[in-house]
Amino acid sequence: MNTTNPLYFAFGIGLCLVALAILLFSTLGAGRSGIALSRRRPGVVDEPSFLTRMTDTTLAFVDRRVGRNASFGTKESLERAGLRLRQADFVLLVCCVGVTVGLVGFLLGGIFIGLLLTVLTPFIAMVVLNIMASRRRAKFEDQLGDTLQMLAGGLRAGHSLLRSVDAVSQEADSPTSEEFARLVNETRLGRDLKDSMIDAAHRLKSDDFDWTGQAIEIHREVGGDLAEVLDQVGETIRERSEIKGQVQSLSAEGKISAYILVALPVGMFLYLSVASPTYMGALYTNFLGWVMIGLSVVLLAVGSWWLSRVVKIKF
Repeated sequence: MNTTNPLYFAFGIGLCLVALAILLFSTLGAGRSGIALSRRRPGVVDEPSFLTRMTDTTLAFVDRRVGRNASFGTKESLERAGLRLRQADFVLLVCCVGVTVGLVGFLLGGIFIGLLLTVLTPFIAMVVLNIMASRRRAKFEDQLGDTLQMLAGGLRAGHSLLRSVDAVSQEADSPTSEEFARLVNETRLGRDLKDSMIDAAHRLKSDDFDWTGQAIEIHREVGGDLAEVLDQVGETIRERSEIKGQVQSLSAEGKISAYILVALPVGMFLYLSVASPTYMGALYTNFLGWVMIGLSVVLLAVGSWWLSRVVKIKF
């Protein structure tokens, strides 16, 4: 019974730290109205709590530090992933998660596991950001054909281009509704629609939407039936999406093989570390073992990059 107490203790500490991280995250997103409390509720004195003051101070410190090195969790990457967070909020959240998993790893597996989990947390956060951005971009491109059809229908009904864009922002699903609402808001603030569409295409890294913006700009210069132009562009995009789906289905076998080849050595290493720690302990007790671990990591990284280039078909 005594042998299981440390495990329960570590699990309890981990839950407490996770709860603290969730509380901090909730504090970051709550109560930011942008309008002073004295204006929203006259006669009420705004007295922030100790936790709020501590959070604001921490955020201000992180914001100053992050402003000098804006390579992690940039505003563009957060917008591309669809997260409504400031860079300082994201960095602080990653730090909280890193400290939490590091302490849990230290209590369960020692200082090496704790440091490893802490160091890997920022890289995992960036991978998650890239995955979210890729899924959001793919969803936007899947909806683009129907979006152009809605635009063409609005133009045929007699609405202006901006009114049709506004209708798409209200009727379409996310993320199309979010991006088109941003187009409408930027246009109302005086920005040209062409610049807003080009900026959205670059933010989403969508060549199809870039072509849509170019088609609209060409129509503004030479004239013609914009609804017919959008129908032709939408038909081209749908055919291109169909071909892209066929290419992805044909390359799926190669991608699965690459995932298995990359995961196999890592899985075997973890399995042997748990099943036979004395056998794997030789890697950590002499210099040659550490050299072999470092060389294995380098070779695995190079092999993973090479396989990703082989199975990734640029289309």
